[in-house]
Amino acid sequence: MSGARVSIRTADFDLAQEVAALRADDMRVGAVCSFVGTVRDRNDGSSVSSMELEHYPGMTEKAIEAMIDEAHRRFDILGARVIHRVGLLQPLDQIMMVAVVSAHRGQSFEACEFLMDYLKTQAPFWKKEQTPEGARWVDARVADDAALARWGISAPNA
Repeated sequence: MSGARVSIRTADFDLAQEVAALRADDMRVGAVCSFVGTVRDRNDGSSVSSMELEHYPGMTEKAIEAMIDEAHRRFDILGARVIHRVGLLQPLDQIMMVAVVSAHRGQSFEACEFLMDYLKTQAPFWKKEQTPEGARWVDARVADDAALARWGISAPNA
């Protein structure tokens, strides 16, 4: 695998380029699984005109690196990459991506889902939405905690 495993940035990303870099001509790779999250125009019954994401530089990257290390311990994967954007984003903008490579699809699917569940509850990001009623912080969801719990991790956030 070539390149950094974690990138926190304001700029958009190209999924195809990121996957190509993750594969890096590694002939052991038989499966690639990816997830891309985007900004919706609605949340909790209100329209959303924009979303602003904040983080603690250094701490955020370290937390996500630890998540990737845990994915490597749990699954037979060859590599993983997480990109998460910060700053002001609009509906349809890409927020983040997780990509995982392995020899077989099952491990890629599981590791990708594990990383997503972990990111939703444990990554130190704060999201603020602009709605017709004004700005509001996005709270953690009980459903996200339940998704993480199925991996044997208890981390109540909601």
